[in-house]
Amino acid sequence: QVRLVESGGDSVQSGGSLRLSCVVSGYTYSTYCMGWVRMAPGKEREGIADIDANGSTTYADSVKGRFTISQDSAKNTLYLQMNMLKPEDTAMYYCAAAPFSYCPAGWFRFGYRGQGTQVAVSS
Repeated sequence: QVRLVESGGDSVQSGGSLRLSCVVSGYTYSTYCMGWVRMAPGKEREGIADIDANGSTTYADSVKGRFTISQDSAKNTLYLQMNMLKPEDTAMYYCAAAPFSYCPAGWFRFGYRGQGTQVAVSS
């Protein structure tokens, strides 16, 4: 059974930083697309950063240059370093994984997702 457990969410002031972590267990597929998705009240789910098994990464324009996705395969952990946080980054952040060989648009609508960790950014 695939399980994704996020942590690291918190309340911070604008301009601050946070690092989210996601521990993945039970994932036995040979390929993957993994990443972070966020959902804010009244807004659609947004895929913001992803990485595939080849190490290729993509970012949403809304976070490009501020957020960095990385992984530690030895620890089965996915990270999201978030810098220069803005109030509009306030959302529930979810870790997601899908057995794709790359990360197509909208990939996060398939596969697995964690329970989420809340990020709140105040101005």
